[in-house]
Amino acid sequence: MSYLLTTLTKKEEVDSIIRSTIDKVLVLRFGRASDSTSLLLDDVLAKSSRDVSKFATVALVDVDSDDVQVYLHYFDITLIPSTVFFFNAHHMKMDSGTADHTKWIGAFRTKQDFIDVVEAIFRGAMKGKLIVNCPLPPERIPKYQFYEAIGFNPFTTTNDSCSLCYFQRIKRKLKKIEQKRVECHETGE
Repeated sequence: MSYLLTTLTKKEEVDSIIRSTIDKVLVLRFGRASDSTSLLLDDVLAKSSRDVSKFATVALVDVDSDDVQVYLHYFDITLIPSTVFFFNAHHMKMDSGTADHTKWIGAFRTKQDFIDVVEAIFRGAMKGKLIVNCPLPPERIPKYQFYEAIGFNPFTTTNDSCSLCYFQRIKRKLKKIEQKRVECHETGE
C-alpha cells in the first residue's frame, strides 16, 4: 500500500513538506518498504488517508536513504516504523504512557486508532498545545521490549549451548549502540 502514499527519499523533500503543510497535521512514517510492520502501518495509513485528508497529510520517509539520516539521528529513530507528527512546522508530541513522547513506535492496530490519534493531535494543535494526551487506551498502544530493539530474544533457542554466549552478544550489541550515541553527540547531530 506504500505506493498509494507520497514517499520521500531526500532531506530537501522532507524539509519542503514540513514547511509547506499549513493548518494540517503532517504525519511522517519513517520505515522500510520491506519491513512487515511498516507494511502493516502503511496499509492503515493508506486506508485512512482519505478520511483524514481535511485535517492531515500523510507521507512516508524511506530510512534506507542516506539523505534522510539526519532526521533519524534528530528524532532518535532506532525502532521502525516510527511515526512523527507536525503541525505548521512544529513538532507535535504525544503522551501515550511510554517513555518517548516524540514519536509513535510501531503500527496502529486499526484504522480508527490512527484517525483518533491524528484528530487528537489536530485538536490540541488548534488550541496551541505542543503535546497532547493519547486518546487510545493503554492496551491498544504498542509496547516494544528492549530485546526487540537490539535484535535479541532470550526466549528462543539457538545452537549456543550456554546462556553466557547470549549475554556476551547482548553486551557487544549494547556497546555498539552506545558507541553510535557517543558519535552522534560528538558530531552534534
